[in-house]
Amino acid sequence: MKIRWLGVLCAASLILGAGDVFAQTGAGKATAPAQRDGQHDFDFHIGTWKTHVKRLLHPLSGSQAWAEYDGTTVVSKVWDGRANLVELEADGSAGHLELLSLRLYNPQAHQWSLNVASSKGGTLGTPTIGEFKNGRGEFIDQETFNDRAILVRFVISDITADSCHFEQAFSDDGGKTWEVNWVATDVRVGVK
Repeated sequence: MKIRWLGVLCAASLILGAGDVFAQTGAGKATAPAQRDGQHDFDFHIGTWKTHVKRLLHPLSGSQAWAEYDGTTVVSKVWDGRANLVELEADGSAGHLELLSLRLYNPQAHQWSLNVASSKGGTLGTPTIGEFKNGRGEFIDQETFNDRAILVRFVISDITADSCHFEQAFSDDGGKTWEVNWVATDVRVGVK
């Protein structure tokens, strides 16, 4: 008897599942709005930039000690804009920075992953993932910092043909509050 009911339940779930498929594709049904194709969202950043960076030396410690750097960022288009490679090199009060960012577009999710590596570490970190809306890019991930799980938010804003602004912030309270720890401003080389 149990086997028979199990068979009936399986058959019913298959039929109901098929009904859902037919309902989703049936004529006259409302469809979800098409997602915006963001595969060229980073085209504005292709080229060579003068970069000014401020980095909080001891995030999530209450410290307000910042280091500043000046240098160059070169952004190269890959895969016709569906990816790009960022090379940042800068010098400042806390030494020399060499960072690489591989930005990859996921056409199914309509989102970007930002994958960063330092020349000192030699591996890609946890990617921040997100998208652009209304001229602003927001990317988030979860990482471990000082043995605690934190959220990381990376925001790209104030985008013009000749400049853009970047901020990274950490949250150790689930996103209720954020502490900015990285600020960068890029100005296109050749612009006065």
